[in-house]
Amino acid sequence: MDASPAAPPALALHDVSKRYGRHWALARLSYALPQGRSLLLTGHNGSGKTTLLRLVATALSPTHGRVEVRGLDCVAQRDSVRREVALLSHASFLYEDLTARQNLMVLARLLGMESPTDVADTLLVKVGLTKRSQSPVRQFSAGMRKRLAIARLLLKAPKVALLDEPFGELDPSGIEAMEKIIAELKESGVTVVLATHLIEQGLSLCEERLHLSDGRAVAA
Repeated sequence: MDASPAAPPALALHDVSKRYGRHWALARLSYALPQGRSLLLTGHNGSGKTTLLRLVATALSPTHGRVEVRGLDCVAQRDSVRREVALLSHASFLYEDLTARQNLMVLARLLGMESPTDVADTLLVKVGLTKRSQSPVRQFSAGMRKRLAIARLLLKAPKVALLDEPFGELDPSGIEAMEKIIAELKESGVTVVLATHLIEQGLSLCEERLHLSDGRAVAA
């Protein structure tokens, strides 16, 4: 009997480079992350972490090379990749004049979910925003915006979760809640790619590590 074909990597970088003008943010980067494992991205500011996450999320296209998510090409199959991934970035992309609940309900309806109100309320409990569910986002602190942004990511139910500094702006209780959410994502089979300066938290949550310096992979 023929063996079953091996699953494609959750993330594969094939000689990837990205240039902004004359500056190379990433240079000749190759890497493969097996499914079932999660990746910690480390490196100083400007090392290329955010650029890499945006390439995987299809918000950018590589100057050279190829990025794949679960066997899908992030340029040629952009729409399919976007159904697989979700990015928690520095920009929250929240609707400022809508309430926390309304922000989640809008996305739930776009995704065709039944009972969007119930879905929204469940996620607001998970991220600790139940008491502010009826407040407009423009009144939120940076930490509250981060909590609501992670709720939006959870609503999308991605196969690959891209988290760019998820602990930033959070108080200690928020950091603890975020660690729990990341652990739950992993337990449910989601591949997590985590970029953070909090190395201790990152190492406790991820099995793999990729350290970047000036856009290149180097030993940590």
